[in-house]
Amino acid sequence: MKSQLDGRMLAVTCILSVFGLIIVSRLFFLQVVSRSYYQTLAERQHISSKDASVRRGNIYFREKDGGLFSVATVKSGYLVYVDPRKIKDAELVYEALLKFFPEIDREDFLNRASKKNDPFEIVARRASSELAQSVLELELAGVGVSPEEWRFYPAKELASSVVGFAGYKDDEIVGRYGIEYSQEDLLKGSENYLQGRRTLAGTFLDWGKKIFPGVKSSGSVVLTIEPQAQFFLEKVLDDAYKKWKVQRAGAIVMDPATGRILAMAVRPAFDPNHYGEVESLGVFINPITEHIYELGSVFKPLTMAAGIDLGKISSKTTYFDQGFLVIDGKRIENYDGKGRGTADMQRVLSESLNTGAVFVMRQIGSAALKDYFGRFGFGGKTGIELPGEVSGSLANFESGREIESATAAFGQGIAVTPIEFLRAISVLANGGKLVRPFIVDSILFDGAPDEKTEPQIIDGIIKPETAEEITRMLVKVVDEALVGGVLKNAHYSIAAKTGTAQMPNESGRGYSNDYLHAFFGYGPAYSARFAIVMFLVRPQGARYASETLSVPFIETMKFLLNYYNVPPDR
Repeated sequence: MKSQLDGRMLAVTCILSVFGLIIVSRLFFLQVVSRSYYQTLAERQHISSKDASVRRGNIYFREKDGGLFSVATVKSGYLVYVDPRKIKDAELVYEALLKFFPEIDREDFLNRASKKNDPFEIVARRASSELAQSVLELELAGVGVSPEEWRFYPAKELASSVVGFAGYKDDEIVGRYGIEYSQEDLLKGSENYLQGRRTLAGTFLDWGKKIFPGVKSSGSVVLTIEPQAQFFLEKVLDDAYKKWKVQRAGAIVMDPATGRILAMAVRPAFDPNHYGEVESLGVFINPITEHIYELGSVFKPLTMAAGIDLGKISSKTTYFDQGFLVIDGKRIENYDGKGRGTADMQRVLSESLNTGAVFVMRQIGSAALKDYFGRFGFGGKTGIELPGEVSGSLANFESGREIESATAAFGQGIAVTPIEFLRAISVLANGGKLVRPFIVDSILFDGAPDEKTEPQIIDGIIKPETAEEITRMLVKVVDEALVGGVLKNAHYSIAAKTGTAQMPNESGRGYSNDYLHAFFGYGPAYSARFAIVMFLVRPQGARYASETLSVPFIETMKFLLNYYNVPPDR
C-alpha cells in the first residue's frame, strides 16, 4: 500500500513539476522575450488597426568604450481624429482644436470633417499625453485621441546616408533607405527574418514562437560607427563640401585589418526626421556604395603593387619618361605634359606620372593587371550591409585594345564604388589581405545573446613584403612630395596618395571639363589602424586633389590617432 501511495505521489509531483515548468516558461517568454510586443499591444489600440504590431527595433552606434549611442528609436504619443458622422458644426470644432494645434490647416480640416461616410480622419499627430488629455476634456462630439508611435532620429543628420529613414505605409512604419531598409525584416519583427536565422538567438526565438504562436519579436541593430569619429569626419567633409562648392562628397574610415567601418559621411545630407522636406530624392542615395566613379591616380599604387608582387619591378626600377605616349592612336600625357627623363618608380608615385603607370602595365601585361585588379576585389560587390550596392566592372579589359589597359593603370576608364576602392587599398595597409567591409556590429534580441558580426578575411592577395614596399613608397610620398612635404607627421608614419580624374560626359562618350578629386591613406603606415578614402565630385576653384583633400585627410588622421590613443611609431 505504501509503495502504491509513494508511486502516486511521485506521479503527482512529476505532473505538477511539468505544469510548473510550462508556467515559468510562459511567464519568462511573456516578460522577457515578448516584453516589447505586449507593451506595444497595450499601447496601440488604434481604431483602424487589424493586428497588434511589434514595436520597431532601435538602431545604435557603438561607442569607443563599448557603450550604445541611439540614432533611431520609436517615440510614443497620441493622434487626434474626428468621426465626421458625429460632427454637427465643423467650424466650431476646428476653432476649439486650433488653440492646441495651431498648425492645423482650416481648409484641410473642413474637408476631412465633411466626409460623412468616413468614421476616422486624422487631423493632428504626435500629441503629448497632456495635449491628448486637454482634447478629451473638451468633450467634443466626434473628436477622439488614439495612441500612436513614430520613428525618431535623435542624431538628426548624423550618418543619415547610412541610417536612412522609416516612414508610414498605411498604418505601419516601414524602412525606406539605409539600414532602416536593409534590416527591415529584423527591425520590424518579421517572421521571415527569424525563420532564416541559424544563430542561438534566432533558434531560441523561433522555438518560443512555436510554443506560443502569434508572438513576433523585433530586434535592434548596433552599427560599427563610432559617434565621435563620425562627428569629426562629417565636420571635416562639410567644410570641404562648402569651401569647394562640390556637387557631392563622401568619406569613409575603416579598420583595414578587419573591415570594420568606423565612420561614413556623405554630403549633401538630410534630417531623417523631416525627410519629406528634401528637394531631390537623390540625396537619399549613398554614393559610397551606390555610385561608381573613375577615381584617377589613386589606382597607381595598386598597379605598382602588381608589378612588385610579380617581381617585374621594384621601387628603384627606372624607365625613360618623355612626358607622353601614343597608344592605339590615342595620346596619353602626364598631368603637366612634361617629361622627366630617366625616372624611378618612387618618382612615378611621388609625382603621379601617368607614363610610369603605363610602363608598369607593359612590364606585367594587360591580363596580369586585370587579374590583380580582380584580386583586389574590383568587379564584385563588397557585401556591406547597406542596400542598393553596385559594383565596378573590368569589362574594358576585354576590348583587346592596349589603350584600355593603359588608362586603367592610372585610374581612368575603370569605374568602381568608393567602398570597393577602400577594400582594395586596405590590401596594401594590412599586409596583403582582402577584408569584407561591414557596418553591422551586432544584433540585439530581448532574452537572447547578442549576435556579433565576425570579420571575413582572405589572405595571400599579395605578398606581405610587397605591401611593405608599397607602403614605404607611399610614406615617402607624404613625407616629401605631398604639398611639398609640409604635412609630414613627426610622430606617425602615414601612407597616402591623391587622385584627380576627368569625369566622363553624361552622354557616356568622351570626357568633360569637370573633375573628381580622390584621396586615400592609412596610418600608422606599418601597422595600420585606420584606412581613409575621401572624394569630391566637381569641386570648383581647384584643379588637383592635393589642394582640396590633403588637409581634410591629415586632420582626420590626426584626430583618429589621438582619439584612439595610438602609440607613435616614430
